[in-house]
Amino acid sequence: MQDSILKRRKVRALIIIGILLLLLYSKNLLERQSFRSISNTFTEVYNDRLVVEGYIFQISENLFQIQKLVDHCNIDYDYSKVINEIASNENSILAIISDFEATNLTEQEAGYLTDFKKIIQTDLNIKSYDLLYSDSTGINRAQVKIYDEKISLARKDLDNLSKIQMEEGEKLISKAKVLINRSQIWAQFEVALLIILVVVMFLLLFRKSESNRGMI
Repeated sequence: MQDSILKRRKVRALIIIGILLLLLYSKNLLERQSFRSISNTFTEVYNDRLVVEGYIFQISENLFQIQKLVDHCNIDYDYSKVINEIASNENSILAIISDFEATNLTEQEAGYLTDFKKIIQTDLNIKSYDLLYSDSTGINRAQVKIYDEKISLARKDLDNLSKIQMEEGEKLISKAKVLINRSQIWAQFEVALLIILVVVMFLLLFRKSESNRGMI
């Protein structure tokens, strides 16, 4: 009779240990998934937000150079090559935009980038220096004003794109914090399971030894 009771206790203990081990295994699987998510989140922050902010800065620099050339800001500059200089800056911008488009864009972000690209490819595609300046009248102020307005619109698109990087970056950081907090909770859960496992094994061995001493 006593042997039967001991066997039942042993079976129950083994079942409990099995369940605890299964829970620990499940927890480890969830932990791995959580770490992958955290890693992916930080990778996204770097590749799609920090790197992109660098793209925006480079584009702004090129756009600033275009505006300087259009507005004839440097009196000592040789403006006979101004069209080539503007085209060179525009090509640099379009190359950066190509890298920008390869990142993970939001719908709003894609809209601003498409609008900006159109301004560079169409509205600021200056084919002839005669559009900016002539020997008889000097600087074509009316046309230069139109180009300046287009550049202002392009800058607004860049400002909006920069704001999106901040907003999306904050969202990703918040997501990472949630994942890290969840990971900490799972770590505490694992400790509790291990304590329960130790207690169950101790009771199993202790009761077995006590029972054996009683039989002797």
